[in-house]
Amino acid sequence: MANHKNGTIYVGVTSNLVQRAWHHREGAGSGFTKRYGCKRLVWFELHGTMEDAILREKQLKSGSRTKKIALIETENPEWQDLYETILG
Repeated sequence: MANHKNGTIYVGVTSNLVQRAWHHREGAGSGFTKRYGCKRLVWFELHGTMEDAILREKQLKSGSRTKKIALIETENPEWQDLYETILG
């Protein structure tokens, strides 16, 4: 999730991407994404197990901002909101 191109980036893990992205878009909760306005789904990965997803989340969180930006821009150079693409 991000607030705008080259802006604040949030990395998280979920078992329900549609629901989680919707919560961020609506500003539900009182966490990081609400505070920084991270409402755009700019990149995501699907994993076979939650364990694999958590390992990848940790890897991404420990990586540099430069690497996160490069990962986003590989598939989404304009940082378009991908939320509509994940709806059934």
